[in-house]
Amino acid sequence: MIKLLIVDDEQIEREGMEVILSRGFPDLVIEQAKNGRMSIVIAKEFQPDLILMDIKMPGIINGLQAIEEITKINSDIKFIMVTAYDTFDYARQALKLGVKDYLLKPSKASEIVATVGKVLKEIEEEKEQQVKTKVQQEALQKALTVVETDVVTQLLFDHVHEVHLNELVGLLDMRTTKEKFVISVLLPKGSEHLYSLVKDKIRQSGSGWVGALYSNQLPIIVFRKPDVSYRSQAIALARDILSVAPSDSVHGWFVGIGNVYQSLDKIRQSYQESLIATMDTNIPAKYRFYNDVPILGSPSEYQSKHREKEFFDHIRSGQWDEVSSNIMNLIQRYESEKVDLVQAQQRILELLWIASRILNEIGVDIEPPLYSFQASDYRQLRSETNELLDQMKEVFLERYSRFEPDVIHEIKQYIMEHSHEDISLEAIGNKVGLSPIYISKIFKEQLGVNYINFLTECRIEKAKKLMSDPEKSMKEITYEVGYHNPNYFSKVFKKMCNISPTDYRKQLLGNKGNIPDRSS
Repeated sequence: MIKLLIVDDEQIEREGMEVILSRGFPDLVIEQAKNGRMSIVIAKEFQPDLILMDIKMPGIINGLQAIEEITKINSDIKFIMVTAYDTFDYARQALKLGVKDYLLKPSKASEIVATVGKVLKEIEEEKEQQVKTKVQQEALQKALTVVETDVVTQLLFDHVHEVHLNELVGLLDMRTTKEKFVISVLLPKGSEHLYSLVKDKIRQSGSGWVGALYSNQLPIIVFRKPDVSYRSQAIALARDILSVAPSDSVHGWFVGIGNVYQSLDKIRQSYQESLIATMDTNIPAKYRFYNDVPILGSPSEYQSKHREKEFFDHIRSGQWDEVSSNIMNLIQRYESEKVDLVQAQQRILELLWIASRILNEIGVDIEPPLYSFQASDYRQLRSETNELLDQMKEVFLERYSRFEPDVIHEIKQYIMEHSHEDISLEAIGNKVGLSPIYISKIFKEQLGVNYINFLTECRIEKAKKLMSDPEKSMKEITYEVGYHNPNYFSKVFKKMCNISPTDYRKQLLGNKGNIPDRSS
């Protein structure tokens, strides 16, 4: 519904104009003002789309001055000047104020309808475009949420093709820095509904990408702020996250904080460090830095902490012989260095706790392991540890031995059929009953290409087919294949095909002038 305000000091002129416009445009909502000052007051409350402004009116504020003041309040309002003075000076001032057209007094009804109708059509087109833009922005925002969680998953557990990284950073509209680190948030069972609140806290900070919540574990990639120290930023963020927890159920919440790295290639290392930092969740602060994890005092312990990273990768890959070998070697090292048995058992138990969290991360539900008794010697520690590892291996194999080869085919088919939608690893996981992280892993292992690259290839191939239709604009094709930003689509296409989409289309159709020159 379009609203129009008629401003004229003569009542008969106002009413005559309203009769003509009501007949010509029955859906118009029309108000009147008898002078410049009143027009400003009414425009502020009524918020008209178009104002017919008489220029020469008695009073302190004439029509041109009223237009200037109203434009300050709402620059989207359009004006048609109504005047008995056809002078260049008035026209020049009106043009400076953005007046769309003018009517001379007196004017024929047909002239009034034609002039107003032209501006009303422009207003309707703008409103339609605003609605379309709003829908596109909402779709883009929804897509970016999917992009964000998938990028975090790919960075931490696989890798993102370079064609995406630089462009996605720009799309996610966040000021990034060279230095970054990872925090892992543990939420107690039943707190999944607070996930969105945690995401809001991170977004408010303007410094992090939030991954997908899986088995009550939430990874977040944080970009270092140059104006505060790493520890200050991390502590402030941890406290913001913990403030989401209900005061009566803060137990079970914990934030582990990894070290800072300059390369995105090493971000997985920071993630694994953040997991290690969650080994003991009973400390009062409810957050801990990796560097604050106690070292037992053994000269080789520091080196062992870094070997844990390989240990975690072996668990995710189901390499249980390697897992067992690493644990047994660590126990042997503790024994040879005469580490106190109680401390050694506690350290191994902490590792097994982390292993259980990694299994949860890939969709294997398992309770944190516990030793049934305190070992009296290292032989018993080995025996008990082997038993706990066997239990983990059994649960893992039970979960994934049912994995059928045709699941990969099902995933591929789903991506090809839905590539134009905002699909995600999480959505695919829900469909096939596997964790997003495990899907990412097996997808690359069995197909030799990661999920994002495969999705991109599907979209680009579909775009190539659509480009053969000369009636479709590049912008239409962009949205039809699943992208929400034409510039991003163009850069991805050029990276994948070594040619811009426009040049590709010219080669496809031939440069005969039959390519639509439409931007929308």
